[in-house]
Amino acid sequence: MPMADDTYLTIEAPAEGLYRERGSRFMAFAFPVGTEPQVKAHIAALRARYHDARHHCYAYVMGPMGERWRVNDDGEPSGTAGRPIHGQLQSQGLTDILVVVVRYFGGTKLGVPGLINAYRTATAEALSRARVVRRTVDDLYHLSFGYQATNEVMRLVKEMALEMEWQRFDTQCAIGLRVRMGLRPQVLPRLQRIEGLHIDLNPHHIDTQHVHS
Repeated sequence: MPMADDTYLTIEAPAEGLYRERGSRFMAFAFPVGTEPQVKAHIAALRARYHDARHHCYAYVMGPMGERWRVNDDGEPSGTAGRPIHGQLQSQGLTDILVVVVRYFGGTKLGVPGLINAYRTATAEALSRARVVRRTVDDLYHLSFGYQATNEVMRLVKEMALEMEWQRFDTQCAIGLRVRMGLRPQVLPRLQRIEGLHIDLNPHHIDTQHVHS
């Protein structure tokens, strides 16, 4: 059986939330992301769309273990915007996600506690409207082998219920296999025992929906 810690939680699609306090509006936008260029594109689009807003604060978490993250207060007092947003992502155990909160100032200062509550609540509103999904951390195997090894390779693919990303069958055959990380100890040794098979393991994770929650 695959190990239990090769999955993570993220959101399936963008979601929005809104919080109002003393005339100020805090509009939260949550996006599934996997790269920093995606993060920058979403932020740039919101800055262009809401160009007259006072602040565009955000936090993101990426990587299966949440190992890459960043917070930004965008002019709000330090620690009053990005960290409360990030705190909501952490409390729900989410990764591969960006939340941007756009603030329109209502003329009345909220103070540090008020700001923290506003950014936290706006983020929570957006996340409450998002569909959370559990995804697996997968490796991508590039296999090349002679035609005589085809039956043995395909038998393994069928027995382990592996997903083929692409395939090419000729005198020299090649396939791309998506393998859940937890299955690596079972799959890799069997592949290595196939005569004439060359394995190129590309150990980046691929998002693949596994379980809805």
